[in-house]
Amino acid sequence: MVGLWRWRRNPLRRGTDLAEAWVALTAVLLFALAAPAIGWLGGERVDAALRETVRVQHEQRHRTTAVVVSPAPERPFLAYDAEAVTEQNTGTRVVANWRAPDGTARTGTVPTSLRTPHAGDTFAIWADERGRHVRAPMNAEAGRAHAVLAGFGFAVLAAGLFEGVRRLIVWRLVQRRYQRLDRAWAAAGPDWGRTGAGS
Repeated sequence: MVGLWRWRRNPLRRGTDLAEAWVALTAVLLFALAAPAIGWLGGERVDAALRETVRVQHEQRHRTTAVVVSPAPERPFLAYDAEAVTEQNTGTRVVANWRAPDGTARTGTVPTSLRTPHAGDTFAIWADERGRHVRAPMNAEAGRAHAVLAGFGFAVLAAGLFEGVRRLIVWRLVQRRYQRLDRAWAAAGPDWGRTGAGS
């Protein structure tokens, strides 16, 4: 607004000066209004998708009790859990027995939160509808945290796009100014400073 007011009736105003002031005002409005709106809408979409994921996981995963059979022979590589907000301590791995939702017995190597597991100790695990051990379902708080981060990311990307477009437009305006200056200099400059050129 200051730039537009300053150039409103200035006799030295060039067309590119006014255009640059309008571009700056538009960019400020986009930063202040559009980027947060894009972030909010993007976060809402991600939140809706994650809420559906949480609902489906809670329907398909069941908590059951496992009984320790023996310590696991070795600790396999564990992949990163994208559903966890923070790194979870997987604890000790043991061979355990548990029951599937349909009542059939299952045996496998699973992580336990028990510090010193002994044969016969019990602990809670999660199993899918077929009785296979799975991670605990994503909770609503983790989904919300991911949605907030996604919304912030959308807002930052939108602001970066607006700033990139603004810089490109300003760069083109500056190039146009230089071209006009070069043409004016070419028309008036060659005779300046020459002896007998009448300058």
